[in-house]
Amino acid sequence: MGSRAAGEDRPSIDGAALSSKLLTPLQKWGTPSPMFKRLARSAFVGNIAGFLIGAYIRLVDRTARWTVVGKENFDAAAADGKGVIVTFWHGRLMMASTIRRLTDQRVFMLISNHRDGEIITKAVKDYDIEFIRGSAANPNKPEKNKQGASAIAQMLAALKDGHVVGVTPDGPRGPAEKVHIGVIKLAQFSGAPIIPGANSMSRGRRLGTWDRFLLPGPFSRGVQVGLAPIRVPADADFETVKKAREALEKGLCEATEQADALAGRSDTPDNQG
Repeated sequence: MGSRAAGEDRPSIDGAALSSKLLTPLQKWGTPSPMFKRLARSAFVGNIAGFLIGAYIRLVDRTARWTVVGKENFDAAAADGKGVIVTFWHGRLMMASTIRRLTDQRVFMLISNHRDGEIITKAVKDYDIEFIRGSAANPNKPEKNKQGASAIAQMLAALKDGHVVGVTPDGPRGPAEKVHIGVIKLAQFSGAPIIPGANSMSRGRRLGTWDRFLLPGPFSRGVQVGLAPIRVPADADFETVKKAREALEKGLCEATEQADALAGRSDTPDNQG
């Protein structure tokens, strides 16, 4: 698994040079928010928060009646043997660990080096998700650039070995539901196909945050959707990259609309299902 097709050449990879181009636009799981910053100041409180958040995610997951749509699309992408990049909007991050309903392969998620990242790792530890730690490149902080280059190298290595890498391509701070170029470049350099995905729950609130974060409720109808894979050629020019970006953005919107419709929720900020 993960072997390249004969005669196929990918661009050579310089992790340090690519860290700014790729890592900056990719949303890191656990990007600091004011609430998490306050919690993370205390390791003890952080441990409690991780336990409580994890317990709530498990409650929502285990009391939901789940429907999975498009597993055949994921299987087709995985059959390439080049790994799979699974994408979903930042507003659906809460139940992102339910990606496990699409695959039993190793799954990696990018996470920040902040202490709030530790809260997230504790919260989803039961889902057997592995985390890649990294920070966006900063010319004034060379040590962060090294960490970013390491994260890029780890993502590329995970994909090369045929594993799954999860990305929210409208992060880290928006604009909401607009794809940044990083995930397209990651697909181009790795050769991995991109799955536009989404999850939805019939019960829960859409918060008034920049991403209209979905805070799901227990005893919901849960839906996980994966659309047909998008592939980016190794020799993609500017126009091809642009079209892939547009296709992914459209696919993510379609996946989210489909998931919401199947879950039976309307697109309102305070929908209770």
